[in-house]
Amino acid sequence: MSAGGSTYDKGPVRLRRSQIPATTTDQRLLDERGSTDWVHEDPWRVMRIQAEFVEGFGSLAELGPAVCIFGSARIRPEEPAYAAAEEVARGLVASGYAVITGGGPGIMEAGNRGACESGGLSVGLGIELPFESGINEYVDLGINFRYFFVRKTMFLKYSQGYVFMPGGFGTLDELFEALTLVQTGKITRFPIVLMGTDFWAGLVDWLRETLLARGTISPRDLDLFWVTDSPAEAVAHIAAGIGPSSPIG
Repeated sequence: MSAGGSTYDKGPVRLRRSQIPATTTDQRLLDERGSTDWVHEDPWRVMRIQAEFVEGFGSLAELGPAVCIFGSARIRPEEPAYAAAEEVARGLVASGYAVITGGGPGIMEAGNRGACESGGLSVGLGIELPFESGINEYVDLGINFRYFFVRKTMFLKYSQGYVFMPGGFGTLDELFEALTLVQTGKITRFPIVLMGTDFWAGLVDWLRETLLARGTISPRDLDLFWVTDSPAEAVAHIAAGIGPSSPIG
């Protein structure tokens, strides 16, 4: 503050007259009194978001080549899709990839189980939800996120391809985000497989007969994904799409 008390330097900011605060930053930091509403306000949320990014980047930086398996949390172990996800995961591990899932039950558990039981690295990126039970027992490396968009970044940054099993809104959300990012060139050399021709047939027909027919997508956009019923074909397509020169992380 200047000798006359009319100028106040607050870090890089210079304040005068009515803008001069009554207390210093240190005083406010050390003062334990007052409302705790600030922990629920946007500036503090920014710090929590930043912390989630730092934790995710730090934990996954040395993961190596990995592939995500997505699908419904509601698929039961006795259903064919569960067994197919396990087989895909085993094939990915045999091809040298870690397996990443959302860490929950259903297809996510199947993917982690297949990776874990075949000696591969099984990763689960969970999300805070009121109706799921947390990270499944087959996850070797698990991170739980508060924010969907932070978790999405981790899926995309640390995987080199996606396999989509039958699923619901969350699976479709991840699918269309990946398709959009590949279509717009935000990510490259990123193979996408849809497992289950019967399950995905209606969606693929709609893309072709409605979006393509109306000109809202181009013919080559239908080549951004591969549909199959074969776990071996799914793994082969992923490996071919990644290629030997694809960067890790």
